[in-house]
Amino acid sequence: QVQLVESGGGLVQAGGSLRLSCAVSGHTFSSFGMGWFRQAPGKEREFVSTVNWSGSSKYYEDSVKGRFTISRDNAKNTVYLQMNSLKPEDTAVYYCAADPLGVGFPNGLYQYWGQGTQVTVSS
Repeated sequence: QVQLVESGGGLVQAGGSLRLSCAVSGHTFSSFGMGWFRQAPGKEREFVSTVNWSGSSKYYEDSVKGRFTISRDNAKNTVYLQMNSLKPEDTAVYYCAADPLGVGFPNGLYQYWGQGTQVTVSS
């Protein structure tokens, strides 16, 4: 059974930074594409950033380009999202997801999801 556990969320002032982590167990992590998605109150869940199985291809939603960085450590079965220059509009629950096909496209088939971690950015 594949399990994804996010951590690292919290409350931060605008302009601050957070690093989210997602630990994956129950399958060969290195074969998965991985992604971060978020859902703000009253809005649909949206793509934030994804990465393929090897880390060689990364994708970012336009509003986070230059501020967020996705990375993965296949030895630790963990994917990260470094978030800098945070803005109040980044406030959301952030979800980690796994794509068993490994390609990690933003519109890929993310079959496994974590429970989410809250990120709140105050102005």
